[in-house]
Amino acid sequence: MIVVLIGYMASGKSTLGRILAKKLNYDFIDLDDYIEEKEQLLVSDIFKSKGEIYFRKIETLYLKELLDNKTKLVLSLGGGTPCYSNNMDFIRSKVGVKSIYLKASIPTLVTRLKKEKSKRPLIAHLETDELFTEFIGKHLFERSQFYSLSEVTITSDNKTEEDIIEELVLQLF
Repeated sequence: MIVVLIGYMASGKSTLGRILAKKLNYDFIDLDDYIEEKEQLLVSDIFKSKGEIYFRKIETLYLKELLDNKTKLVLSLGGGTPCYSNNMDFIRSKVGVKSIYLKASIPTLVTRLKKEKSKRPLIAHLETDELFTEFIGKHLFERSQFYSLSEVTITSDNKTEEDIIEELVLQLF
């Protein structure tokens, strides 16, 4: 089985994905890290030097490569991955792939993202709390139609990592 974790930035995809993979004795791959390894460039540098259209094309290429060739994998997607190139349709069509939306509220995401704002080019320029909250709310609204196509939705607000992992395992087996 391949477990695909979907959600907005700071929803816990990578952190929980690593824990879940270890618990299941699966491999863990963060799609952005995989892209950086394959392209020998940081995602931010790919955006700068080759543009978003190029990035979205290779993102889809590497997503399909992983879903076609791996088993026993927990795969954490970038926040935008489900929203482009019919990627959600592809994920949903694959036998042996379980998609899980890690859903967090706007206040939870704002709290988490403020701590790592400088590491996130998409939000680094937002200066006030109001702009920050507005941006995340608008962005999440646009993306939620894709996220909600996941087979399972798990809300992460006010839950410990252990609670979420337990819920994930129950949903998988």
